[in-house]
Amino acid sequence: MLAELKQSREKPEGAHVLFLFPDLETIPEKAVLDRIMGRKQLEIAELAEKPVVADSGEMRVWVMVDPDKSEFEKAALLRKALEPILEEEPAKIAIAVYGSEMEKGKLAEIALYVAWINGCPLSSRKRKQPKRLEEIELFGFEGDFSEIRAASLGNFLARDLTALPPNELTPGIYREKIARLARNHGWTLAEYNLDRLHEMGAGAFCAVAQGSLVDDAAIVHLAYRPESAKKRVSLVGKGICFDTGGHNLKPARYMHGMHEDMNGSAVALGILLAASEAKLGIAIDCWLAIAQNHISPKAYKQNDVVTALNGTTIEIVHTDAEGRMVLADALTLASRERPDIVIDFATLTGSMAVALGARYSGVLGNSEKLLEMAVACGKSSGERLCVFPSDADYGKDLESDVADIRQCTLEGDADHILAVRFLDKFVEKDVPWLHLDLSAGNCKGGLGAVSTDITGFGVKWGMVFLRSWANQ
Repeated sequence: MLAELKQSREKPEGAHVLFLFPDLETIPEKAVLDRIMGRKQLEIAELAEKPVVADSGEMRVWVMVDPDKSEFEKAALLRKALEPILEEEPAKIAIAVYGSEMEKGKLAEIALYVAWINGCPLSSRKRKQPKRLEEIELFGFEGDFSEIRAASLGNFLARDLTALPPNELTPGIYREKIARLARNHGWTLAEYNLDRLHEMGAGAFCAVAQGSLVDDAAIVHLAYRPESAKKRVSLVGKGICFDTGGHNLKPARYMHGMHEDMNGSAVALGILLAASEAKLGIAIDCWLAIAQNHISPKAYKQNDVVTALNGTTIEIVHTDAEGRMVLADALTLASRERPDIVIDFATLTGSMAVALGARYSGVLGNSEKLLEMAVACGKSSGERLCVFPSDADYGKDLESDVADIRQCTLEGDADHILAVRFLDKFVEKDVPWLHLDLSAGNCKGGLGAVSTDITGFGVKWGMVFLRSWANQ
């Protein structure tokens, strides 16, 4: 799927070459570049902000990548530099890196990640299919890029699943795809279908799923167990394959694109795939809450009272707050296993998108130390996170006269915080927990390293975070 990598210390050659260097002292083929810069009336320092392209039968792109820039800025600059090359849909490209050994290694890592994730087009139903990049030649540095490749595979899986149209990714089809992935990668698979969930008393999940014509919803559990594992993490993902809003029906403007409401589950799957490919020495449980939120005579409605898996009774206030319902029972299942940490991923609230736009995602949780680590890993991965408060007094807004807790409020104020106060009721006591509300899961025009609107945000962050957390 991803382009094959070849490495060499020799001089780069080929029809499409990207030159990367950290400063003005290490510019390659400077005489050629000086002529191009003179013709375009550009100052040499501008290479740090804008790639320079020469196309005279063979495309050459020069860009200076300042080591002091953030990972996000470096990735965005390299995406911009690679765009004119990848637009030609070449079968092969060359990347040449310059500087010290450390500088060349860092440049190679970022460039390969950008090339791998953008050189492989997402699934499309157009009759004319775009061509994928088949080979990358890296010049100037030789190293082990297996973890970068693993993160690229995970990011691509998350984006490709999210891009599928809803008639091609129903809960039933999604479960088949997951089962195939489990067989291919040696993961243990268990499925909690609706009959089993009803018997267990998982009323929060079943309330959302009951509106569908076909009973194909399920909570799917995958397990990755490397022999060297000393720590265990549970990843939980919201997998709403299409969200109509239920009886509180979304208007067309907000329903369009709701096949992407399963993005949280795709990100969790992407991290699991990346960890498996990188042979990460951490035991991983992946809990995917897969359903659809449909409108029908059977669908749950306002003022219903349902009982969740852990016995908590919930007053339904708005049927479009279905994500926290399916996550509630999935978080209970995950945290009952007493992992060292639970991390959930979800396109959960519109209020997070209002607060941050689509360039950051929000993170909340029950551990200040983990929140600080999450933000630091956001900076080092190029997938930026912002912490929001979730103090207990916010929970007063969810007090109910008829049940243990209200699902949400009709006013919608600070809903991203209230959603976390709600979910906190379903995480077992003393289990460390982070919640990522993926407002950056779709960013028009791409984001950071990623050129597509669907970003796969969270996969690379997850790999960096797990590595950092395992080593603490």
